[in-house]
Amino acid sequence: MTQAPTNSANASPADANAADAELVERGRARIAWIRSRMALLAGLREEFRRTRPFAGRRIGVSLHVEPKTAVLLEVLAEGGAEIVGTGNHGSTQDDIVAFLQSRGIGIFGRRADTLADHHANLARVLDARPDMLLDNGADLAAGIVERGRAASILGGTEETTSGGDRLRGELSGKVPFPSIVINDSPLKAIGENKHAVGQSVVESFMRITNLMIPGRRFCVVGYGWCGRGIAQYLRALGGRVAIVEVDEIKALEAALDGYRVAPLADFAPWAEVFITATGRAGVLPAEAIALMRDGAVLANSGHFPWEIDTEGLGAMTTATTDLDGTLRRLDLANGRHVILVAEGRMFNLAGVEPKGNSIESMDIGFMLQALSLERVVSGKDLAAGAQPVPDDINRRIARLMTASMGAAL
Repeated sequence: MTQAPTNSANASPADANAADAELVERGRARIAWIRSRMALLAGLREEFRRTRPFAGRRIGVSLHVEPKTAVLLEVLAEGGAEIVGTGNHGSTQDDIVAFLQSRGIGIFGRRADTLADHHANLARVLDARPDMLLDNGADLAAGIVERGRAASILGGTEETTSGGDRLRGELSGKVPFPSIVINDSPLKAIGENKHAVGQSVVESFMRITNLMIPGRRFCVVGYGWCGRGIAQYLRALGGRVAIVEVDEIKALEAALDGYRVAPLADFAPWAEVFITATGRAGVLPAEAIALMRDGAVLANSGHFPWEIDTEGLGAMTTATTDLDGTLRRLDLANGRHVILVAEGRMFNLAGVEPKGNSIESMDIGFMLQALSLERVVSGKDLAAGAQPVPDDINRRIARLMTASMGAAL
C-alpha cells in the first residue's frame, strides 16, 4: 500500500490515529461489514488488482470519510493509486481514518476539526501535488485553480450537485482538465440521490430527534432528485409534506405528484420541520425563519452548510442551548425558538452515530467513481471541464446491479 507524505510541515494530530489500536480495530470491524455488502466494488477490486490502471498515479481526495468511502479507497489502492486525501468538515469518522492510516492509505482529518482545520487539510492534499482529483464540492479543483497548477492535473471526478454547479459556474473555463460529474449520472440520481438520500435523511431525522413522522408537517425545500426522495419517504411514513421549488418544471412535477407547492413564506408558519435539499446557498433565509412557528426544526441535507442562513439566524438569536451535541435550541428575539440540527451541516452524515446513505446505493455511486477515474487515465473521449459520466459506464453498472438484485432486462 502507499503512504501519504507525513513530514513535519504536513503533520496533523490525526496522523496519530493509526497508533490507537482500539480505533483501528473498531474501524476494521465496521468496514468489514460494509465491504461484505458491496458486491460491485468487490468484483472491480479483483479486476483492478490485475490491470493496475492507476499505477504511478497520485489521487487527491476530498470526500466524506466513512466506512463505504474506505472500501472505494481500498479498491483504488489495489489499482495502484497512491492516495492522499481528507474528509469533509463535520463528517469525518476517526476510526475510519485510523484504519486507513494503518493500511498505509494517506487519509487524514478528525471529527473535531474546525473549519480552519478543514481548509488546512485541503491545502495539505494540494501540497502533495496529486495527478488526479476525487473531489466533493469542487474544493480541490478550486484550490488547484487558485494555485495556478490546473495544467498539472490529468483529470478527476466530482461527486456532488454543488460541485457540478461550481465547476460550471465560478470555475467555468478555468479547469483545463476533464472532470466527470458523478452527480450527472442517472444511476446516482435514482439510486443514491432519490432513494438513498431519501431513506437516510428520514432515518437520521427519526434517530436524532426521536420524533414521530406520521401526521407531522414537513416542508422540503427543493424538488431535485434528493428532494423527491426525501418527500417520498416522509409521505410513505405518514408525513404531511409540502414543497418549495423555484424551477417551474420541477414545481409542476411536485404538484402532479400530489404535494402542496407554494413559496416558502406560505409554509413558514405551517410546517413543523424544514429540510433543505438544493445545493444552493441561503434557500432558508433569516426572514423566513422569523415567520416560523415556535419550536420549528431546521435541517440541511445538502453538501455545504450554507443552505440555512445560519449567520442571519445567529444575528436574531438571543440565547443558545446545546441539547445533545447534534440538536441546538436557538431562542429568537421575537420570543419564539427554533431547533437547528447539526449546525446546518449535512445531518445524515454529521449527526450522532451517522450512517449516511445505504450500502448498496454507495456501491453504485463508488463504482461510478472508480470507473470514471479509470476512464480519465485512459483519456478516451473526454473533453476539458465538467462533463457527465460516459454512457457506457452507466449501462455497465446498471446491468451489474440489476443482475445482483435478481432482476433481468
